[in-house]
Amino acid sequence: MIDSKLLSILVCPVSKAPLDYNEQNQELVCKASGLAYPIRDGIPVMLENEARQLSAEEKLG
Repeated sequence: MIDSKLLSILVCPVSKAPLDYNEQNQELVCKASGLAYPIRDGIPVMLENEARQLSAEEKLG
């Protein structure tokens, strides 16, 4: 679980857009940039080179 206050201030380092929390995958998702940032040991890893590309289906959904 990620703190709601932390989520409200974090933005995507690429697009500067807000992030959505995906609890199932433990990721912070940015649809604007098409990237998902992992959360490891409760800490968001906000590095572009650590993020994964969203699939076309994920971008739409």
